Amino acid sequence: MGSAWLDAVGRMSVGVLVVDDDPLVRSALTLMMGGRDDVTVVGQAADGRECLDAVVRLRPDVVLMDLRMPVLGGLDATRELHRHPDPPRVIVLTTFDADEHVLGAIAAGADGFLLKDTPPHHILEAITRVAAGEPMLSPTATRTLIGRVRAVAAEDRTAAARTRLDPLTGRERDVALAVGRGLSNAEIAGELHLSVPTVKAYVSRLFDKLGVTNRVQIAIVVHDAGLA
Repeated sequence: MGSAWLDAVGRMSVGVLVVDDDPLVRSALTLMMGGRDDVTVVGQAADGRECLDAVVRLRPDVVLMDLRMPVLGGLDATRELHRHPDPPRVIVLTTFDADEHVLGAIAAGADGFLLKDTPPHHILEAITRVAAGEPMLSPTATRTLIGRVRAVAAEDRTAAARTRLDPLTGRERDVALAVGRGLSNAEIAGELHLSVPTVKAYVSRLFDKLGVTNRVQIAIVVHDAGLA
């Protein structure tokens, strides 16, 4: 979406849209980010419909998205955003950590899933990491995904995942395996002797070839294939 915002003195800053039906939560999140140079709150929305309109107008880099909201909920809004040609990153920030919420958020295309009681510095870290194309999940969300993967019939899952990986080139496969191990773009670049922009380009190709929208989904395919 918007590549980056400039702060008051011209430094690059991640533009964030805060979406929550509780005005106190919106104010608290906005206040939390107010003292940062690398993060700028560009707007607020009280429901998913307002969010969709605000994204078109404000072009944020990252959306902090509540789940349960009137008019249009967070999952439906996330799905709608990912129908855009160049959607912002989405971090679901919620009080609910039920399995269906975690899985629904990831399936909808969310790049992060955090609980609202997450310490502020972890939320801020998630914003900057997700803006850079790296996922950020709470421990609860990670456990849920692992449990879900184990619940599916292993043999069928492995065969399907390997079929999805077959069209990859050798280097694309190397990058996919590194993503499956949880390495950052910088770590992959160092390990494979590539530049960070080149790694980002490979990750983008993996999104297209594997039919996924974020790195977590790449990692799931790699794990399903039994390669990580």
